[in-house]
Amino acid sequence: MGHLSDLLVFAGEAKQLDIVELMTGASWVVLAVLGVLVIMSLVSWYIIGFKVLYLSQARRESDNFLDTFWRSKRLDNIYKKAEDLNRSPISQVFKAGYVELSKLKSQSKDEDGNTMSGQLTGIENIERALRRSTVSEVTQLESMVPFLATTGATAPFIGLFGTVWGIMNAFVALGGENTADMGIQAVAGPIAEALIATAIGLLAAIPSVMAFNYFTQKIKVLSAEMDNFSNDFLNIVKRHFFK
Repeated sequence: MGHLSDLLVFAGEAKQLDIVELMTGASWVVLAVLGVLVIMSLVSWYIIGFKVLYLSQARRESDNFLDTFWRSKRLDNIYKKAEDLNRSPISQVFKAGYVELSKLKSQSKDEDGNTMSGQLTGIENIERALRRSTVSEVTQLESMVPFLATTGATAPFIGLFGTVWGIMNAFVALGGENTADMGIQAVAGPIAEALIATAIGLLAAIPSVMAFNYFTQKIKVLSAEMDNFSNDFLNIVKRHFFK
């Protein structure tokens, strides 16, 4: 009966534990851990919201641009349309290729421009411009996304550090008690606050990892479409401008 009464007393104490009180009454180390995790979580949610809107707009504008590109017969008209679709990475790649092509056509009166060597050099310049723009657009799409991976990888361990520290303090408090009956009540709060650190670490990490994988897949698709468009654009340029 003695053990049963101890459990009932402990259960009554557990019901009275308040999360806010546990967090405010935690040690400075645990509070620092919770502060870091909260900041990482807030930043991660900001990035998630921003990237969802950004990639959705990039997807819509890219589809709009590709529809215009394949329906139009004049590159200058396509360029005017691309100027209104700044969030589309594919339109930015086209603009880079079109600007380089315009420079080459303006120099077509030179003798070297009409030779085989000049044509090959012109095609290589356009290809470099397309590749450069593709790398720049992929870098822009990937901006801030690595922070989600960092949060997903480190937040659980930061929370675990807070948990280990809290449990260590709980056992230190237990060792200082005169009786075991008082000890089990003394460690209830520190252990609870320690577990809160782990819980918040997981709450910060799980959505960050899910969002990172989602954004990585979306960016990979857009990157592949940029590569495909660059090849198609080069083929069109070779057929119509470098005969």
